[in-house]
Amino acid sequence: MAAAAAPGALGTLQASRARLVAACCAPLGPGWRLHWSLTGPRVSPAMWARGRAPAAEGAALRRGYSSEVKTEDELRVRYLEEENRGIVVLGINRAYAKNSFSKNLVKMLSKAVDALKSDKKVRTVIVRSEVPGIFCAGADLKERVKMHSSEVGPFVSKIRAVINEIANLPVPTIAALDGLALGGGLELALACDIRVAASSAKMGLVETKLAIIPGGGGTQRLPRAIGMSLAKELIFSARVLDGQEAKAVGLVSHVLEQNQEGDAAYRKALDLAREFLPQVDLVTGLAIEEACYAQTIPTKDRLEGLLAFKEKRSPRYKGE
Repeated sequence: MAAAAAPGALGTLQASRARLVAACCAPLGPGWRLHWSLTGPRVSPAMWARGRAPAAEGAALRRGYSSEVKTEDELRVRYLEEENRGIVVLGINRAYAKNSFSKNLVKMLSKAVDALKSDKKVRTVIVRSEVPGIFCAGADLKERVKMHSSEVGPFVSKIRAVINEIANLPVPTIAALDGLALGGGLELALACDIRVAASSAKMGLVETKLAIIPGGGGTQRLPRAIGMSLAKELIFSARVLDGQEAKAVGLVSHVLEQNQEGDAAYRKALDLAREFLPQVDLVTGLAIEEACYAQTIPTKDRLEGLLAFKEKRSPRYKGE
């Protein structure tokens, strides 16, 4: 391959992009040819590793967070009640690591999704962040750099597996993007049936800037969401979109101006989830109606109503 002859980092990058082309275009068969630019994306590798957006993203992404979060708190699973009964919220809470995928977080997500699969009371699942300005910054690169090369493949497979599990849940899933969603973070969102974003959110598959390709299903789900040609463009360039741009290309269904609380996308997701809560089917509804009507037949008020109609006067009901 020509990429193999290129020296240094450029050769590595070209080789990784060649692999990416193969992944994206495998269904196209032989004979395809593509050309791309090596111009850089809007987010640098170091910035992505820190899970940070450009300065315009706002102060919320630059604030410091405590690293004293307990591992069991890295994923908060909430079963909503009352009028929201049936809605489950998966809240990622790794503030100190920009909600990146760690071994522990992947394990917790897998456990939570396993429980949701068999829970007949669950009607809709919302995936959101508990951290202001961040959805998920992808893989935890600080943890990744400590892994032996033999560990990387199996770990990426686990991320891919848990993302697939979310995609295969038997109920509607909604990703609420109130902040940065890069790499695996966007792949997680792509696995959901519906994506809702704040206009200030940033999202993109930026792996090619790190001389790798998306490994959590991004090469397959992004083309299915926005079309093959545009998906190639975004992945090859590692371009990052804001909420408005994402809506324009069909990557998200709804975009909203961010509110002071920083949860505009989550609130819209909750509104949608309420719409998805099942109504009683017609047969059951008619049976309920019949049973309720039967309770009115022996009442004195029913007879009073008929008598008042016959006598052309107002009825005098007594609640009997």
